[in-house]
Amino acid sequence: MAREQFDLIVFDWDGTLMDSTAHITRSIQAACQDLGLPVPADEAASYVIGLGLREALQIAAPTLDPADYSRLTERYRFHYLLKDQTIELFPGVREMLQELRDDGYLLAIATGKSRVGLNRALDQVHLTSLFDGTRCADETFSKPHPAMLHELTRELGQDLTRTVMVGDTTHDLQMALNAGVAGIGVAYGAHPASSLDALQPQFVASSIAALSGWLREYA
Repeated sequence: MAREQFDLIVFDWDGTLMDSTAHITRSIQAACQDLGLPVPADEAASYVIGLGLREALQIAAPTLDPADYSRLTERYRFHYLLKDQTIELFPGVREMLQELRDDGYLLAIATGKSRVGLNRALDQVHLTSLFDGTRCADETFSKPHPAMLHELTRELGQDLTRTVMVGDTTHDLQMALNAGVAGIGVAYGAHPASSLDALQPQFVASSIAALSGWLREYA
């Protein structure tokens, strides 16, 4: 199949491919409660999804003494890992990725997860072999800094103008703008469609089926 615009498609993980938004939100809230901190509302807790963990917790718990970030991080990981193995891919993700791979696209991940966390998640859902490159927040600058996309395109020998970033948050789309690559938003994750639209992505998908259909026709 002839590729219209892109050769490399970079996906965010949580809230874009993996249905983990609610679990991450609850884990942040539970960690704050454990430390006696003000518990952020759902919208505030989900806003930070996609950032590196330290950056996310600094925003979610602004009153916390920086010396205690490690305690909050430990409590977050405790709650997250309680149900980590029950989190699933959004329906249709596996088939979409396999079709893109079969059509000759290079596939990559740029995520706020740690390297250990992403490797564990990829192994659990048996997707490791489908991706040509991955970049995590503990290896480079956190979103929306463009480093993840710049590093992935260099590593895979790809042109920024032939690369697209797919994500469910404004952090993803702002990273795409900062890096000089196209952006596609998905409105079924952490941030609402109105927030994604403000960053002028090429498309905002309401579902995996809509995302897959757009990529099949226009990517």
